[in-house]
Amino acid sequence: MGRGKLRIYLGAAPGVGKTYAMLAEARRRVERGTDCVVAYAEHHDRPRTQDLLHGLEQVPCRTLEYRGAAATEMDVDAVLERRPQVALVDELAHTNVPGSRNPKRWQDVTELLAAGIDVVSTVNIQHLESLGDVVESITGVRQHETVPDEVVRRADQIELVDMSPQALRRRMAHGNIYRPDRIDAALSNYFRPGNLTALRELALLWVADRVDEYLRQYRGEHNIRSTWPARERIVVGLTGGPEGRTLIRRGARLAEKGAGGEVMAVYIARSDGLTSASPKELAVQRTLVEDLGGTFHHVVGDDIPAALLDFARGVNATQIVLGSSRRKTWQYVFGPGVGATVARESGPDLDVHIVTHGEIAKGRGLPGARGARLGRARIVWGWLVGLLGPVVLAAWLSSVHLGLANDMLLYLALTVAAALLGGLLPALVSAAFGSLLLNWFFTPPLHRIVIADPANVVAIVTFVGVGVSVAWVVDLAARRTHQAARLRAESEILSYLAGNVLRGETGLEELLERVRETFGMESAALLERASDVDPWTCAGRVGLADAVERPEDADVDVPVGDHMALALTGRVLPAEDRRVLAAFAAQAAVVLDRQRLQKEADQAKELAEGNRIRTALLAAVSHDLRTPLAGIKASVSSLRSDDVDWSREDRAELLAGIEEGADRLDHLVGNLLDMSRLQTGTVTPLIREIDLDEVVPMALGGVPEGSIELDVRETLPMVAVDPGLLERSVANLVENAVKYSPPGSPVLVAASAIADRVEVRVVDCGPGVPDEAKDRIFEPFQRYGDAPRGAGVGLGLAVARGFAEAIGGTLNAEDTPGGGLTMVLTLRAAGPHPEPSPAAGPVRTERRAS
Repeated sequence: MGRGKLRIYLGAAPGVGKTYAMLAEARRRVERGTDCVVAYAEHHDRPRTQDLLHGLEQVPCRTLEYRGAAATEMDVDAVLERRPQVALVDELAHTNVPGSRNPKRWQDVTELLAAGIDVVSTVNIQHLESLGDVVESITGVRQHETVPDEVVRRADQIELVDMSPQALRRRMAHGNIYRPDRIDAALSNYFRPGNLTALRELALLWVADRVDEYLRQYRGEHNIRSTWPARERIVVGLTGGPEGRTLIRRGARLAEKGAGGEVMAVYIARSDGLTSASPKELAVQRTLVEDLGGTFHHVVGDDIPAALLDFARGVNATQIVLGSSRRKTWQYVFGPGVGATVARESGPDLDVHIVTHGEIAKGRGLPGARGARLGRARIVWGWLVGLLGPVVLAAWLSSVHLGLANDMLLYLALTVAAALLGGLLPALVSAAFGSLLLNWFFTPPLHRIVIADPANVVAIVTFVGVGVSVAWVVDLAARRTHQAARLRAESEILSYLAGNVLRGETGLEELLERVRETFGMESAALLERASDVDPWTCAGRVGLADAVERPEDADVDVPVGDHMALALTGRVLPAEDRRVLAAFAAQAAVVLDRQRLQKEADQAKELAEGNRIRTALLAAVSHDLRTPLAGIKASVSSLRSDDVDWSREDRAELLAGIEEGADRLDHLVGNLLDMSRLQTGTVTPLIREIDLDEVVPMALGGVPEGSIELDVRETLPMVAVDPGLLERSVANLVENAVKYSPPGSPVLVAASAIADRVEVRVVDCGPGVPDEAKDRIFEPFQRYGDAPRGAGVGLGLAVARGFAEAIGGTLNAEDTPGGGLTMVLTLRAAGPHPEPSPAAGPVRTERRAS
């Protein structure tokens, strides 16, 4: 008898449909003739789940008494005695009541599997033991019922039951998950959109990791040695060759397979020039990597493997993608190559991917790279030919005796070969060494540095002259090609730089970082001063924190106008690099001017907004404040009139009107002054730790009798706020909610703790606000819908949000389940506090009166 197989339906939260999927699978198996029973299923009184149970064989559960109540648990003995092919066991993480066969239900499942019974079960992601702390930080609730990760990982099949947070909340609101009396509390706490999104991400990532485990197992079983990509920060090493596009696309695919993947393409140039590759190809690759969402970096370094590893470790990369070498087989005698060196020196913290491409072993003879310089391999071969070639040729000619003329032609060919390979110096050595060997071995008198025949002197001089001339031409051509490559590189960089700056895509810090990377400097700073006698100030800086404060102290400084300079430290640059550096400096000045103009434009916008607010304030004073003033004046005039003998009831009514108008006037003026303080930035909060139950009740004064229901636990964590600003913000929210709530529907003011936050919710059952207007209602002088003029000047919610942000909180609007609007005021908790249990501590629940 073999071990049974375990299939688990994994969900992100209660209500996504795990039990429904499990029962649907059972019905499919029963229809195929499988002996399947329900060992335990929790339907939670959900009609559709109960319908699926009809027609399925159910093993009776055990009834146990616990704390004076009857509890039902799975009867493991009955299932083992029944011995079906498949048993359905819901809620794998459930804790059995004392007196059960095992403390945990997953232990019951382990017994069934050991007996050869296949099991189909369900579990939520928050019940995995390793994710307990993560789930608590997200939801603020510690899960006490957990299952070891290894139990779930050993499952033969894991199927994710997924549902979007919006769909799950709709199911909740429609009553398909919890009873109606639990819906509002669930939607406001555990089933918040942010919580559900985070739990969904956890479930997806956990299942993705499990898929990776399956793939690794499959590769091991089938002897697959290729590297599978993972989500990490990936550095793609470029040489400027055409294979770079393949490497960039491969790096992008690696990044797409995981969350937060980032691609950084880097080209390492030698310090004797801006680039030794094709500038056009580099520009194409730069565009490609940026189109794929990555970044391009140009780094200077003579030791390419070391520079690449330093860059990768500097950006905290975990993977390097390199192409297979383009060198031919014989070229490996000069060293193992960049890829092998990087892989050997990378250490355990960096994974190196060597990617195949169509340019393998085709040589490094790229037009842009080869023409830029002779290359190390060519110089080495030139010296070998210039030094060893004459010796080998002398030994061979000593045995064949071709004649002096033929001997000189062969030595001339050898000198030309050394010139073509290594340039001027190897050719000069070959010519000098070859002439000596010709004189010693082949020119009479032999074995003496003497030439008897004058004609032989002419021949040897001609031989040396031809060799030197050919070497000079080869060297001149290499220099001219190198200069052309530099000019092309400069033009490509300047074109790219000007395009980015003119389009406003590059900031000052980014531009300075590009300067530092391009020239391999330690720091770059843009310095400026107001006049010739004023001290220098730094407008922008990257690199070392203790960079120079004056241009005179820098290794390289480039003036920009009369009172600005670009200063770099690290090394002295050759004069030929200063052309590009001057262009960088000029563009840096342009970027700085643009940033300052943008700042001035933003300030002008703020001034215009302030003027608009002041204009609206004047309009509010001239219109909305006139009504209460007119009412007060009319009532006072009536009381002062001697023509009418007012009764006691009439006088009381007139005085009540005066009091109401004064209260209304005081409220309007207070909001106007608060809005003015917020707009002018004069609100200075005095933050201190305080309990919510000390502040919130004070904000409820002045509301009608029985219009507020308060639910604030005294065990909530303290909050770090300005009590006065918090009180005013809550008061405005409550006043707005009471204004729009229908008669007989009190406004709920509740508070709860979630992780390191405390939320105050003001819930009304009024007409609500559509999604497109939820942000607009917080703007000054906005009254939603057809609110009459006497409803206020539209500043209450704007002041509430302004005060909330001033004390470090947030204020947002949400829909109330069943209709209405909920204002959510989120505050920072003052420090870690133990989570209050539902039954711990007194709860302040009351109706406030004026």
